Amino acid sequence: MVRLRDRRFVAVLVLGFLCVGVNTLKSQSVPLEKPITAPERTMLFATDPVKAGTTDRVWFRSGEEMTAQDRAEAANAEAAIGEKAGFMGLGYDQGKWTYRQVVCPALPNHLFLQYTRNNGVGDVSLFSASVPRGGEGRVRIIPIQMRGYSLFSPAPINALTISAFNHIRAEERAAGEDAPDWLGTALCYAALAGGHPQAAHLPGADESAKAEAAPPATLEVEVDGAATIDFVDVAALARPMDWTMIFDKKGTLLKARHAPAGLVTVHKLNPAPVDEKGRARQ
Repeated sequence: MVRLRDRRFVAVLVLGFLCVGVNTLKSQSVPLEKPITAPERTMLFATDPVKAGTTDRVWFRSGEEMTAQDRAEAANAEAAIGEKAGFMGLGYDQGKWTYRQVVCPALPNHLFLQYTRNNGVGDVSLFSASVPRGGEGRVRIIPIQMRGYSLFSPAPINALTISAFNHIRAEERAAGEDAPDWLGTALCYAALAGGHPQAAHLPGADESAKAEAAPPATLEVEVDGAATIDFVDVAALARPMDWTMIFDKKGTLLKARHAPAGLVTVHKLNPAPVDEKGRARQ
């Protein structure tokens, strides 16, 4: 009797498991709908390269052309600039240095200065300095040349340049600024890295032959908000240079490329005159 009750109990358990399995299969046979969430997309830059309060280029001012307020900011930061430049081995305490302002409307919360010491052909030292306006941030140095040579890798692609620029942009965002002009941001990076950039195919740009042959500046935005900026600097002395800047979706500059631009060569054709039957006229 005991053995029989055991068998019946086992049979009940097996039947219970079978019922649970059938119910499970029934519940799995109907797929549950899951809400589809669109990927978050943040605008790192203003999509219009020319908007109110911005410009499509950067320019330089001599010390005499600077405003009184900017000269005062530069004077207050002089000790910090000298200390950091000396730490990087730029010889700031040697010879005579002069500076000029790099005006970047896309990054209005910083004063940018470019320091030069010219000891003759082949012996030129150059670096850029970033001074946060109002003291909200740190003074930063971007080495470009030391006596005609790059201290590290070339400044346009240097990890130090990229890191300093990321900190500058982070301080700009912390100040509550709207999304900056994308092309103005790229031109400012090029200027701080030692260029005198001017992009092609923009209102007021140089109408020279090399500007006409250069491709237009572009902003490519990925689905997740990452962005790539590309422009050709038609003001480069030797030949036009192509600049590419790649940002992740959080606005961090990941990589910069700087190489000679491949321009389109345009040839003017003068075909021989022909008659109404297509035969060459004598």
